[in-house]
Amino acid sequence: MNLYIETENGAIKNHPAFEDNLIQAFGAVPAHWEPFTRVERPILGVYELMTANEPTYEKVDGVWTDVWHKRDMIAEEKTAKQQQVITAFSNREQAENWSAWTFDEATCTMVPPIPRPEPIEGVLVMWCGADANWKEAPARPVDDNQYKFDFLAWQWVQVVN
Repeated sequence: MNLYIETENGAIKNHPAFEDNLIQAFGAVPAHWEPFTRVERPILGVYELMTANEPTYEKVDGVWTDVWHKRDMIAEEKTAKQQQVITAFSNREQAENWSAWTFDEATCTMVPPIPRPEPIEGVLVMWCGADANWKEAPARPVDDNQYKFDFLAWQWVQVVN
């Protein structure tokens, strides 16, 4: 569906409207309505921020369009984000299991020293800190109880409230 936006003296008024609605209301697209292109919100890079939650309407290459404004994080923001990831990772339950993992600045994530192997259907593979490798985990018990995995004992443990 084509969109148009109302203009007056080269400036926009209101928000875009569908061509069908304009034709229904006016019999044709009025001359003071110009083509508009909707642009989806961009996916941000690891160290980018949006400067606003909504786009602005701007004329780009002769066509009105959504323009999303983003910026790179300043050094302090980047450092704070990195520290937040590292702190959250370190504060996990049984965090010592992942002590060999390191921070990857490019992706702002914690990464294992050995890449995770390709998944095999029906096989649960988890990081075993004691072996510093990926290891097949025992099957989770199938009953009405709740369980959590104890990485140090390498077994499922029933959660007791």
